[in-house]
Amino acid sequence: MSYLSVMTTAIQNPRLRLLNALRTNSKPIMTFLGLPSFRTAQIVAQTGVDGIIIDCEHGYISDGSMHSSTAAIAALGVSPLVRLRMTHADLIKRALDAGAHGIVVPQINTAEEARTVVSHSKFPPQGFRGQGSAFPAITHGIDLPVYLRTANETLITCLQIESKAGLENVDAICAVPGVDMIFIGPNDLALSILGYVPAKGDEPEFVDAIEKIVAAARKHGKWVGRLSNNGASCKEHLKVFDTVAMSYDVRAIQNWYTTELLVARS
Repeated sequence: MSYLSVMTTAIQNPRLRLLNALRTNSKPIMTFLGLPSFRTAQIVAQTGVDGIIIDCEHGYISDGSMHSSTAAIAALGVSPLVRLRMTHADLIKRALDAGAHGIVVPQINTAEEARTVVSHSKFPPQGFRGQGSAFPAITHGIDLPVYLRTANETLITCLQIESKAGLENVDAICAVPGVDMIFIGPNDLALSILGYVPAKGDEPEFVDAIEKIVAAARKHGKWVGRLSNNGASCKEHLKVFDTVAMSYDVRAIQNWYTTELLVARS
């Protein structure tokens, strides 16, 4: 049986800023949040970004911080996504029950792993997600019955390709129904195929890998995004990609102080 997806549904919700921008090919820009303060989440959400990926994989984010950051970001009209630590069903459930507008799942290496993620991201009959939390309806600006009816068609399921195995299986991964977006982790991908980070960017093996991932996503009608280090690289990457994540709150703070201290001490 086939189901409607975020890319084919007629459901509209103005609160879903990232999804709406993707649907209209508006080239939305996201960033990563690694610090646990909901005040940091609010500050970053006021900068003009379209989505913020709350980083529970590499960031200093607890379950409570994930909940508060999700609520703070959504309240300011920005889409909160949660990057999980791994594919466990309970992590997917907690992120979506907190009110995330989507999930980002790292290190997807096979189509079977992709199907597992999708199955735990969707309510029956499409998947196995259980219901019981009132919080996600709040961040979507709707009531709970409407959320339960529309979640399967409005939540973004984004999978990261960042390993040799993922690269080898990217066509099969992209073919999985319910996968909405592929996100390239260039640093882990470079480490996997080149043996070092960061990539210079012009290594033939690395360039071929990026092109292969983009081609597979396009072939199967998936959105594709990647990490970008700064505004200039974002502008360049958005010529190819549907969306980018511009750096990280931690790096932004470090880079600003480093740059301004050099000026102050010159």
